[in-house]
Amino acid sequence: REKMSLYKVKVKWGKEKYDDVDLDASEAPLLFKNVLFSLTGVSPDRQKVMIKGQAIKDDDWGKVKFSNGMTFLMMGTVGELPAAPKEKTIFVEDMTDSELASALEMPAGLKNLGNTCYMNATLQCLKSVGELRQGLAQLPESVDQTAPGQMATAALRDLYKDMDRRPDGVVPLLMLHVLQTIYPHYKEKDSNGVFKQQDANELWTQLIRLLSERLPGKKADDSDTSTGGLIDQYFGIDLLSTWKCSEAPDEAESTAKEKLLQLGCYISQEVKYMETGIKSRLQEKITKSSPSLGRDTEYTKTALISRLPAYVTVQFVRFFYKEKDQVNAKILKDVKFPLKLDTFDLCTPDLQSKLTPARSRILEYEDKQALEAKVGSYEVKHAMHAYAHAQVAKAAKLETPMEVDQATDYEPYDFPDDVGSSNSGLYELRAILTHKGRSSSSGHYVAWVRKSGPNWIMFDDDNVSPVHEENILKLSGGGDWHTAYVLLYAPRRVPKH
Repeated sequence: REKMSLYKVKVKWGKEKYDDVDLDASEAPLLFKNVLFSLTGVSPDRQKVMIKGQAIKDDDWGKVKFSNGMTFLMMGTVGELPAAPKEKTIFVEDMTDSELASALEMPAGLKNLGNTCYMNATLQCLKSVGELRQGLAQLPESVDQTAPGQMATAALRDLYKDMDRRPDGVVPLLMLHVLQTIYPHYKEKDSNGVFKQQDANELWTQLIRLLSERLPGKKADDSDTSTGGLIDQYFGIDLLSTWKCSEAPDEAESTAKEKLLQLGCYISQEVKYMETGIKSRLQEKITKSSPSLGRDTEYTKTALISRLPAYVTVQFVRFFYKEKDQVNAKILKDVKFPLKLDTFDLCTPDLQSKLTPARSRILEYEDKQALEAKVGSYEVKHAMHAYAHAQVAKAAKLETPMEVDQATDYEPYDFPDDVGSSNSGLYELRAILTHKGRSSSSGHYVAWVRKSGPNWIMFDDDNVSPVHEENILKLSGGGDWHTAYVLLYAPRRVPKH
């Protein structure tokens, strides 16, 4: 096993002292100085970092002998105080709606450590799942450093805790180090010594599988045991596939069960909508041996969903290997995706009958809400406008944004005997991971996460800003703009009456 090179050290800076600062001895000292920059505000070019009288250069650790708890001395000043603002200060009561939204407190972003936007975007999307954060928070502190699943799960738990404590950009150094230890290809660098860009969906699936090894499932209210792990409960999709021989209709159909953690949207010339791309994956023709004909022949495979999770992940299969250029080229085609997803038609008849009661209640509630929204009186319009402003301000103060209002009592979204399932098949878009560029090994990844209602947040590494829902619909592709790559759907819910 590769020797661990990550240490927790102390740093003294004037009267300030910082404990448990992450230091990766396998990287150039400049990375450590950037970590200190995020803590102190002293830029690396103004820092003098010393250990036992030895000054640390930007590119060489010298003869430093590393150990946990060792103390570094840092000297340097933040710099000149900023000049007085040239523009007049604008007070909250004088702001427009867009200015107010920009001034609202935003959650923490993640620093880019050199082409690590693929990791940052993935981590921000997954953080929008409250049940995942709760499961991570309940883990014991002790970790087996030889078990990949435990290492990754503990690193993610600690990172999310750090992000909740700090409003500014967080340095995900430990998380990156753990992923590089488990999957060495994330260490690869280009000719300039910078980490190579990686495929965000590859990391997404690898991280989900690592978490599935460690996170225990939740127990049903009337049970002392849990069924499966938390990832299988809240992300697991069960498929029932049927194989029918085209040439021999009398041949008995064969069936098979399959488990997935995400659905694929396959993009062809005919596909213009996400639902069409998903259905093309669930029904396909293949060639295999027929026992009745005694030779290979064509079969039609039809797959239907027999179990839906609370959170459905959809990957847009946009990349393919281009032999001529030897790159994973990107399909730029515009494929529309819904803000509200209905999976009823993708399910088996048995599951459809189970989904109908909760589904009917949700659709009835949403129809009523839509009707009330159409009321055109002057008083109602202004009351709704004031309510919307109050909700935006309230959402900004939540300690854990992007959550359903905890003060409201909602109907359960899962079946009583299947924790983490969906009892309606109805979803709303919670997060999108987008890619901008022409290849999976280049370009830039960004996360877009719903905060509340039509209000979203864009996480471009440590640049965090509010966006409106109308901008989300522009991420469907068709050019070199940010293009939807992985979508995360959450359960639609209704308050208890």
